Amino acid sequence: MNSPINVVILAAGLGTRMKSKRAKVLHRAGGLTLVEHVVNAATAIARPEHITVVVGSQAEQVQAALTQSGVRFAEQKEQKGTGHALMMCRDALASQGGFVVVTYGDGPLLSRATLRDLVDRHATSDAAATLITTRLEDPTGYGRIILGADGEVKAIVEQKAATAQQLSIPLINSGIYCFRADLLWNHISDIGTDNPAREYYLTDIVEILNRAGHKVAALEIADSQELLGINTRAELAAVDRIFRDRKVRKLMLEGVTIEKPETVTIDCPVRIGADSIVGPFAQILGRTEIGEDCRIGACSIVENCKLASGVQIAPFTSVADTQVDANAHIGPFARLRSGNRVGTGAHIGNFVELKNTQFGARAKANHLAYLGDAEIGEGTNIGAGTITCNYDGVKKHRTRIGKETFVGSNSTLVAPIELGDASYIAAGSVITDPVPAEALALGRARQVVKEGWAANRKQKK
Repeated sequence: MNSPINVVILAAGLGTRMKSKRAKVLHRAGGLTLVEHVVNAATAIARPEHITVVVGSQAEQVQAALTQSGVRFAEQKEQKGTGHALMMCRDALASQGGFVVVTYGDGPLLSRATLRDLVDRHATSDAAATLITTRLEDPTGYGRIILGADGEVKAIVEQKAATAQQLSIPLINSGIYCFRADLLWNHISDIGTDNPAREYYLTDIVEILNRAGHKVAALEIADSQELLGINTRAELAAVDRIFRDRKVRKLMLEGVTIEKPETVTIDCPVRIGADSIVGPFAQILGRTEIGEDCRIGACSIVENCKLASGVQIAPFTSVADTQVDANAHIGPFARLRSGNRVGTGAHIGNFVELKNTQFGARAKANHLAYLGDAEIGEGTNIGAGTITCNYDGVKKHRTRIGKETFVGSNSTLVAPIELGDASYIAAGSVITDPVPAEALALGRARQVVKEGWAANRKQKK
């Protein structure tokens, strides 16, 4: 198809029925904002630079959510209806010709295949516009599509204005159109505000085009679920479940074992390799990438991470914004906050917390440790109860621990500090000065034993 295609996504409204301070299109389903889903679908028929998102309520936040997408924006400073929103794009798009596809930022289930079908159907017809419709058993609340004897669309009648006979029509208006660009821009200014809300309704364009002697066609799709819009939190939850069910099924068909799939939460952008196993109630969120032969334990949370093949995340472990190399083992009950890199074959055990730490290959911290703003060398052992004192009340400081170093249990490492390769830290030490390679450092009071002290104490009582 040589004709240029521009997609306009109407996303300017606040969505008052959501009962939220956040604009409706910024609410999330399946791990993405609603408008992100729509943009992703639109890329099936247009390059990002030919996708225009009309923003209004919380425009800056909507633009921020789409920063990486490469789309363009038009602003509707006053919300005066869908027709008015599309008018905001006229100056930028009217000279480009081709086709204009109009869809909505709160319709995340619309598929790429349906959008392609819409454009293909329109391109092979002589219609000025083609709109998507579907049949509902209960069409209450939707505008109805009035077809002529020739099967073309003659009008769209809103629920409030429909007669009893029109209310029995099962074909509903989705609001999704493909227009011939020249006819759209020539006639869009004919839309008026002769309605109780005094707004410019895009639905009026059907009768306007008909009066001008042009045809409007309908594309009826079988899966009405694709046209679900989001107006309430209940509808948001229902759509979220649809996305997650689809994702889980797709992963299982690709060779991932998901135990108790009805209990897990996996975001749409997540990628998981074959023969990996996801335990019950696990959450895998954001843009996480998991390699092959991994295991994500029950009730664990993995968010925006990159896990190489063979990684084991034990139950009840939280890992975020972290890269984990092959065959590392983390958990149970561990917490890895942002900015970590865990090396190949490393072991991080129960009740160990990492933050902004480079944890070397084959290094171990098996119990009860806090390692923040640290660099830990290959093969180093961190004893139970060890902490890096990285914060002095004003600034964060780094701890650097060399290769094959042994840090005894209950050690306190006061940063900034450096421990050399193959050095030893005696258990219970407070270390405040650098430790050379292969040295032993002790930082504790000498033990004193007072024999008979307990018996004397009893006599005094």
